[in-house]
Amino acid sequence: MSTENEGNEGTAVPSVPPAPPVPAAAPEGIPQGGPPAPEAPPAAPADAPTARIPGATHQDGTDPYAAGHEQHPYAPPSPQQPPADSAAWPPPPPTVPSYADGGSPPVWGAPVPSEPEPPRKRRASGLVAAVAVAALVAGGVGGALGYWAADSNDSSSSGSTTVAASNSPKDFKREAGTVAGVAAGALPSVVTIDAQSGDGEGGTGTGFVYDKEGHILTNNHVVASAADSGQLTATFSNGKKYDAEVVGRAQGYDVAVLKLKNAPDGLTPLALGDSDKVAVGDSTIAIGAPFGLSNTVTTGIISAKNRPVASGDGSSNKNSYMSALQTDASINPGNSGGPLLDAGGAVIGINSAIQSTSGGGVGQSQAGSIGLGFAIPVNQAKNVAEQLIKTGQPVYPVIGATVTMEEKTGGAVISDEGAGGTPAVTPNGPAAEAGLKAGDVITKFNDTAVESGPTLIGEIWTHKPGDKVTLTYKRDGKTATAELTLGERKGDS
Repeated sequence: MSTENEGNEGTAVPSVPPAPPVPAAAPEGIPQGGPPAPEAPPAAPADAPTARIPGATHQDGTDPYAAGHEQHPYAPPSPQQPPADSAAWPPPPPTVPSYADGGSPPVWGAPVPSEPEPPRKRRASGLVAAVAVAALVAGGVGGALGYWAADSNDSSSSGSTTVAASNSPKDFKREAGTVAGVAAGALPSVVTIDAQSGDGEGGTGTGFVYDKEGHILTNNHVVASAADSGQLTATFSNGKKYDAEVVGRAQGYDVAVLKLKNAPDGLTPLALGDSDKVAVGDSTIAIGAPFGLSNTVTTGIISAKNRPVASGDGSSNKNSYMSALQTDASINPGNSGGPLLDAGGAVIGINSAIQSTSGGGVGQSQAGSIGLGFAIPVNQAKNVAEQLIKTGQPVYPVIGATVTMEEKTGGAVISDEGAGGTPAVTPNGPAAEAGLKAGDVITKFNDTAVESGPTLIGEIWTHKPGDKVTLTYKRDGKTATAELTLGERKGDS
């Protein structure tokens, strides 16, 4: 388990170049040189019947198709006008065939003149010219309308034909319940903390506005190197930077409170949620500066609750203990002290630690997220922050007994003796008054199973001095319970 308090520069991954566009192929079966030439009409069969022209008679008035008359193919009449007194003579064909004006083509089988007549050529040319003129006029009108539309949308680009979209990004509004909406509301209240110690060493972390007076809530390990002699600055998402000072810090809780010097007006504190009501599977949003990348937003869920976590700051052999909220939201070095938000934008925890696969020891690794991040429940952090703002020092609830820090002991084992040879069970303390003795193994704290000493400490520190709790323990193979009232210890020892 490790905490992360220093941001390292990441390496940007080059983007993959896009694939070149694929040229469009011409449709199969259509020549590239232009449209196909129309096919000539089929020739009439040799034995096909000759078309009968209605109303056609010989000059003597007889029907050429009557019995006894020899049938001959129809021949086109001369364009010369017939005598005026020849009423039976059929009217001459028009100079331009009717199908040139959209009418029907000649009857199948009727002969077609071998050469087009001059009037028809002149009329077709005039038709093509008219279409060309109309196209030019239409093109000119369309171009004028396109220029007018572009000019009305972007008067600064003379001659541009680009039309601006009406729903430009400045008009977009994200709903309050979306990740984008939550991030937009929370980012102005999140700061990137730069802590520089007196010897020039430092690190990067995160914090958030706790109240309108300019108090910033963060992790102790973010500011520990600059708490006594050094420089602290807090930079908001708009780029404005302010000097800050430590109001109080609690090493055991891994919580610290800063105060902005010359705090600006109009600070907006983040709303605090209720971490006791958080459920596994609830959506989470983490904001911080992983590896120095400020204003980074990641998402995930609550993947576990009441996870016992012991973490260090890498600069001392003292650990912090928490009964943490576990999340798979991406948390990396630099996220420490930043808010873990619920889907409504309320703070439910302070991002504090990550699980690391490296062997660097507690607090020594700068490995990235593997999907196991841990946050201090906000209910606990709020209690600690109020203590630090009022008195400048933390107050810890205690049971008055020293337990071992060994893992896999089946519970929290009360030591044979305390630190410096003191009694393991403080005389007249809560545990002594409840009848607990050295060697007892505490297996439950209220309804929460206790697997080790760190688990018990993390659970105790979620409460306040004066709270009544129930302990379940084993002694000589027998299980018993004891009720006690939590005592208190002021300051870090």
